[in-house]
Amino acid sequence: MKNLFKFLFATFLLTTCVQAQNFTIQQYLSVKSASSPSISAKGDKIAFLSNITGTSQVFVSQMKPKANVQLTNFEDNVSFVAWSPTDDVLIFAKARGGDENAQLFLMNGDGSGIRALTDDSRVRHNFGGWSDDGKMIFYASNKRDRNFFDVYSMDITSGKETLVLQQNGSNSFVTASKDGRKIIVSRSSERFSLDNDLYLVDMDAKAMVVHLTPHETATEYGEATFLDDGRVLLTTNHDGEFSNFALISFDQAGNPSKPMYISKHSWDVEGYTVSDSGKEIVFTLNREGFDEIYLRKLGTAVAQRIPMPGRGVVGGLQISGDGRLVVFSFASATKNSDVWSYDRRTRTLSQVTQSDGAGIDPASFIAPQLIKFRTFDGRMIPAWYYRPKVRPGSTFPVIVSVHGGPEGQERPGFNGLYQYYLSRGYGVLATNVRGSTGYGKMFSHLDDVRKREDSVKDLAWGVRWLKTSGGADEKRIAVMGGSYGGYMTMAAVTLYPELWAAAVNTVGIVNWETFLKNTSGYRRRQREVEYGMLDNDLEFLRSISPIAKVDRIKAPLFVIHGKNDPRVPYTEAEQVVKALRSRGAIVEYKLFDDEGHGISKLKNRLELYPLVADFLDKHMK
Repeated sequence: MKNLFKFLFATFLLTTCVQAQNFTIQQYLSVKSASSPSISAKGDKIAFLSNITGTSQVFVSQMKPKANVQLTNFEDNVSFVAWSPTDDVLIFAKARGGDENAQLFLMNGDGSGIRALTDDSRVRHNFGGWSDDGKMIFYASNKRDRNFFDVYSMDITSGKETLVLQQNGSNSFVTASKDGRKIIVSRSSERFSLDNDLYLVDMDAKAMVVHLTPHETATEYGEATFLDDGRVLLTTNHDGEFSNFALISFDQAGNPSKPMYISKHSWDVEGYTVSDSGKEIVFTLNREGFDEIYLRKLGTAVAQRIPMPGRGVVGGLQISGDGRLVVFSFASATKNSDVWSYDRRTRTLSQVTQSDGAGIDPASFIAPQLIKFRTFDGRMIPAWYYRPKVRPGSTFPVIVSVHGGPEGQERPGFNGLYQYYLSRGYGVLATNVRGSTGYGKMFSHLDDVRKREDSVKDLAWGVRWLKTSGGADEKRIAVMGGSYGGYMTMAAVTLYPELWAAAVNTVGIVNWETFLKNTSGYRRRQREVEYGMLDNDLEFLRSISPIAKVDRIKAPLFVIHGKNDPRVPYTEAEQVVKALRSRGAIVEYKLFDDEGHGISKLKNRLELYPLVADFLDKHMK
């Protein structure tokens, strides 16, 4: 009897373990988030973005009394929000229907008096920052020529716009000196991918442009800040694998020195902010996908670790004017994104926002395991492996997920769709194939131009790992991705058609020639240095285009696109759908008229992803 009881109890536990959670896909899609915090000049308010309404809108958290107030309510997403450094006013941006032609708006701290600072839906405006006195903003715009970005300033009271730097390239504002007389501009390279330069511009004599970062090989120069002593603090990987802090100083003639490192981290310094006093830096370190927050006093090599809610991903890092509060957003695989603050005086960590979890038991969320699998050339490829709760020893269907970019990184943040698939018994292998960032400069360039399909080989070797070590059912493995990940999906099903039971391509490239010809003009040259030049590499680009091998596709395919996509035109989707339908292949297609490069609006996601889930179940279960 005792043994029988043990058997029944063990059976009960096992059944409970593998039983699917009774949560709907609508719930998983309705999990809310808060991000992009910005501290007011007085330090008494935190503005942030939240998708409570179904699109990303501006909210403000008031410290006393504690309350979160919604300030905007548009049909389209707000892309960023930033307080004035001196006054109770905010600037934000939004585009229309996903077209990415962002317009800039000013509003009071209580949400009143919204005023458009720019109003040309044909033009994109990339916000750069405020002047220290709060009287001006800086931004880049392609209003002069749609193919190039110049840098502008604007007096926010009069609305007067001034052209600061005109140049036929992709320029962006980085920072301004405290007196507003000098600015630093970043310019993307036309020689290499993941390469840029910094230039110093004299606002009084705009013809005086000083090249701060001459170099010969692909190098990234990130954020930069003018220090009180005249030097420039920046992050760069100019002489190493990872981005670290460096200083540029100037001689009496104004000539810049070579960047001199002041840190030697073996992972990327991801982002930083400097206190108003100019004496402290708060920064994040990306250690194999997990963020760590540190505070460092300038002039010392000692960095103090700032507490976090757990292991995950940080965004929007800021420090208050008095240096007391460190504010950031945090998300992990099992915790949706919220805004947090750390009070250095009381040493307390506080949750500023409480984003709704749509009634899903947080204990049901599954965290991934960081794994590394060996690929065709002996390299180790990192990936996050989410295992579903299944009976020990049983195999299960797996989705191989590929991030976009390719200059990107799959990280252990919250992904409601992953958690839904896990609840349905799917595993997810979220890969960081060669070409991904976060693992050093060399790794990020392993897929450049002629080495493009080496990254697809990595996916095939990932499937090998799934079969031998991941518990996957080898007949039930799917691949999915968006943007460049959509290309990888299409390349995978054409180069390795026998591996896949299904595939989902979201806003993906299928024809390199038509993509480069039809993408937004300002993007073409930037993309050509990564993928190959139409002038020089056309035959090669044609040879690696999935559309040229579409007859090899055996897996059922779901294609998704937004009609207003300025990056990968929806005609890429139309090509592959037409080709597959003409030969009677299994293909489903969903095109949204009010979306761009991805499906972001909740109403559309609620329509789309139940269809994707049914598609996967039909062909994987």
